[in-house]
Amino acid sequence: MTKSCVGIVGGLGVGATIHYYEKITAACKARGMVPDLAFVHADVDYGQALIRAGKLDELASYLATFIDRLGRAGADAAVLPAVTPHICIAQLRKRTRLPIINIVDPITAELQARRIKRVALFGTIFTMQGSLWGQLTHAEIVKPQTDEIDFIGKAYQRILDTQKADPDDAAGLRRIAADLQRRDDVETILLAGTDLALMFDEATAGFPAIDVARLHIDAIVGRLI
Repeated sequence: MTKSCVGIVGGLGVGATIHYYEKITAACKARGMVPDLAFVHADVDYGQALIRAGKLDELASYLATFIDRLGRAGADAAVLPAVTPHICIAQLRKRTRLPIINIVDPITAELQARRIKRVALFGTIFTMQGSLWGQLTHAEIVKPQTDEIDFIGKAYQRILDTQKADPDDAAGLRRIAADLQRRDDVETILLAGTDLALMFDEATAGFPAIDVARLHIDAIVGRLI
């Protein structure tokens, strides 16, 4: 059997890359195997600047250079270990021959399996406002109110900047989650920002939540084995 090699575009940001690396290697070790991985490092600040400017074609071209390098290093599939860069997935697929393990596919499968129809996103402002960019077709994404999006986005940015979780931010996110459930009949919150793992996970969030990074990592491990 030919062993699969997965290439990871790191740095989008660093904490998310480390989280993916730790979880992938732990899952493979539990299965008695050593994962075949290749890494490159992209500049999260440059990527975010392109997103803020709406330059998605430039972002796709930028990320494609890293994916092509991964292909030359022996990878037969590529991963963006963060949600927001998937904003340019359609443009990116036109620029690289290497298959990309899209984070939205395992989310769709999970929501279908659990028959969940109404969700909300916690992540960057770009992710929340973009509502996964129309890729999630089997559930309705309910947007938080404008002030809630602003709070969530700023709280997430603080995690990115400090690599630490603020208790006040955690309490604020829990209040917003409760309001979304009560006011908007949201069934679960998609933790759509990998760095939220520094604050809480599905078990400790205090509200119904699905960690989309966990689903993505499971898909990656499935590819590796």
